[in-house]
Amino acid sequence: MEEMIEVQGPTAVAGALPVYGAKNSVLKLMAATLLAVGRSTITNVPEIHDVTVMAELLRRLGCDVSYRPAEHEVSIDVPEELGHQADYDLVRAMRASISVLGPLMARCHRAEVALPGGDAIGTRGLDMHRAGLEAMGAQLSIERGFLRASADGGLGGATYRLGYPSVGATENLMTAATTARGVTVLENVAREPEIVDIGRMLREMGARIEGLGTTTLTIHGVPRLSPVTHRTVADRIVAGTWAFAAAVTGGRVEIQGAEPEHLSVVLDKLRCAGCEIDTREGRFVVQGPERPRAINVSTLPYPGFPTDLQPFVVALNAVAEGSGIITENVFEARWGFTAELERLGARVRLDGHHARVDGVPAHELSGAPVEAMDIRAGAALVIAGMAAQGVTEVSGVEHIDRGYEHFVDHLANAGVRVQRRIARGWS
Repeated sequence: MEEMIEVQGPTAVAGALPVYGAKNSVLKLMAATLLAVGRSTITNVPEIHDVTVMAELLRRLGCDVSYRPAEHEVSIDVPEELGHQADYDLVRAMRASISVLGPLMARCHRAEVALPGGDAIGTRGLDMHRAGLEAMGAQLSIERGFLRASADGGLGGATYRLGYPSVGATENLMTAATTARGVTVLENVAREPEIVDIGRMLREMGARIEGLGTTTLTIHGVPRLSPVTHRTVADRIVAGTWAFAAAVTGGRVEIQGAEPEHLSVVLDKLRCAGCEIDTREGRFVVQGPERPRAINVSTLPYPGFPTDLQPFVVALNAVAEGSGIITENVFEARWGFTAELERLGARVRLDGHHARVDGVPAHELSGAPVEAMDIRAGAALVIAGMAAQGVTEVSGVEHIDRGYEHFVDHLANAGVRVQRRIARGWS
């Protein structure tokens, strides 16, 4: 039976909220363990559905995976002989499955990966993955819904410039290059903290990578890598979610386990909205204003404002004083959830990749049934429901489960009137 999240508003967050390892890092760290025969262990792993999906994908490739959610830890025993096919039923459920492409090419010199699915937030092609691997000597084709790649003599070093600082392409090309012959230079790469985290783990495994955190990576291929134990970087998107919960509801939250330096642009915008923010090592405190001020935001690759926090800006501006313009430069189809927000009474006008949100006092929003269409939109709708009058019922909970550990439980522990239950009249 389908579940939903019920929020009784208005209700404010007041308390401490935890942050564990980044979803956008841990899944790729798990894929990168394929590079080394033996047992690797990843710690600070969030208890989310996508980790379960990635664990199953690695099992089908021949690995023995032990996922211990209560301990926030996963161990992966990688065999000498790996499978090389990532099946459609898993890849369609989680786009991060494409991150096995690079490691499989490095280890097996061939891979068959189903074309990915994931959230319906816009086009995310594989052109740069393909072009970069072709520059390294691979042959690629698309057949019967699979991206098929091979390099009979192994991969060789190359210089390749990404047309856009794609996170996924950077990850796949970086992992593929770790054991390629010679030197690979990747230009215009992504610089997200999650990319740096993966690069650090690869270095711990014995990879020779220069330039982490910059726009150019230089990778000297090595014959083999070794298994490691690695701690996942904190999830800056979850930390940002909790911060926006305080900003939208006028609450106060201490966000524990976070790395505030990864959210500099976000925290500056929240200060502009009227929040008081106290940052300390490994945590920060956000005090939301009685009513936020509208802010203008343009999403950009790191270190710009992250696209994954864009829905929360829309929710904040919906109850803010004044009007704000949000420009989406990363995923062109990320506006679908605004129609759901309008069901609560928000005033949103779309024009291409821009959205103008005219704020109304929170008491003018009223609870209604809404549907989550992706991970972040679902969390943003719950937060908007916290500010609205009456009951908001958010369906599509399975999306939120992909990116947030015990989302409802954590909010409830911080004083929010929220519960998870079976949807009435649904099957």
